[in-house]
Amino acid sequence: MITEKLQNEINGQITAELWSSNLYLSMSFYMEKEGYAGMAAWLKKQAAEEHDHACEMASYLIKRGGVAKVDKVDVVPTEFGSPLEVFTQVYEHECRVSQMIDALVDVASSEKDKATQDFLWGFVREQVEEEATASGIVEMIKKAGAAGVYYVDSKLGERR
Repeated sequence: MITEKLQNEINGQITAELWSSNLYLSMSFYMEKEGYAGMAAWLKKQAAEEHDHACEMASYLIKRGGVAKVDKVDVVPTEFGSPLEVFTQVYEHECRVSQMIDALVDVASSEKDKATQDFLWGFVREQVEEEATASGIVEMIKKAGAAGVYYVDSKLGERR
């Protein structure tokens, strides 16, 4: 059985993951409008991945006898700037999510819930990858320059 404190914290993370999903979906729509179909496709896949994270956390809570809740998900921005600005925001957001997951691990530790700690470590590892990927895209865009951004766009469209 999961503690109420940990259940509440995970439910907060579920809401944060859904907000992240909406953020990336909004970015996807924006990039598509700006003519970057590859970046839009990459962001749409990222939105689906964040949605999957929320569902995975909800399933975990239910398996542990808890109650998964979807709270109010705040409105996300709709304007983001250049491709470099968009992916800089993606990187910064992934860093914030990493901090949130780290804090969840700390709560699981303080609650002496080793199963939840183990479950959350999977997200910690995934966040390392997500941060590195976003950082790599930022660097690619910087190196590509104005003309090369369309090459980066086509490469991001190849994401499976």
